[in-house]
Amino acid sequence: MHLQHWMIRSLVVGLGLFCLPILSAQGAYERINEPDPDDPMDVAIFQLENGLTVYITENHETPRFYAEIAVRAGSMHDPEDSTGLAHYLEHMLFKGTTRMGTLDFEAEKPIQEEIERLYAEHFRETDPERREELFARINELTIESAEYAIPNEIDQLYQSMGGSNVNAFTSNDETVYTVSLPANRLKHWSIIEAERFREPVFRLFQPELEIVYEEMNRWLDNPFMVIYDAVLDQLFKEHPYGQRRTIGTVEHLRNPSLENIHRFYNTYYVPNNMAIFLSGAIDTEEAI
Repeated sequence: MHLQHWMIRSLVVGLGLFCLPILSAQGAYERINEPDPDDPMDVAIFQLENGLTVYITENHETPRFYAEIAVRAGSMHDPEDSTGLAHYLEHMLFKGTTRMGTLDFEAEKPIQEEIERLYAEHFRETDPERREELFARINELTIESAEYAIPNEIDQLYQSMGGSNVNAFTSNDETVYTVSLPANRLKHWSIIEAERFREPVFRLFQPELEIVYEEMNRWLDNPFMVIYDAVLDQLFKEHPYGQRRTIGTVEHLRNPSLENIHRFYNTYYVPNNMAIFLSGAIDTEEAI
């Protein structure tokens, strides 16, 4: 993460709190921090009625805004038998929804459901031959489902709007989704992100695993990361910080569980466990 973004978030979290209820046409929200004349960023913090927290600061130096959506869900929250899951879910949330990333979801849906069923069986199966059979069938269905997929449609939408820094990252404690856009695209951003987090479809699961494998290979080829893992392992012998690497383990990457990913998503990707950070050439009241 860029240092300035980290500093913005660190500063706004430290501000004092009070309640100022506001009613809007869309529902209730309240500002939960008091305006501080000594705050050079003049950060406004709001909480929506569903528990989502929103941090807004205006900066009109350039006609753009930067957005982060942060989820309090990182590698320390991974299941013991599915390390690397938070990071893998981060990748899957770029694959679209029932309306984005698909040519015909009604035709795609039964194939996706069968892929998920087979992955669940594969995850529990111990017989090597049966596991190979299941994986071969998963591969066939993945090729079939790819006929309906529009790869990277979220990225393409943002690029067509002049977006940059379309990315995400996972750490021990959080997963964060980022983008920078022209200031007049705030409404479009909100529509895309609401869609992304409300109705995700974890399509192209198998091909994306190859990308995560490559990240794992780069991790293992990096002497610094190998030393870093070894140090954390000794510092946190019982704590998830040391025992659950963000990238996961080779063993767990070879045996992914879509069931666990759905369970993780439904547990942690909920409004009162998420926050939005907006900064740029936007109007605070219009944005909230």
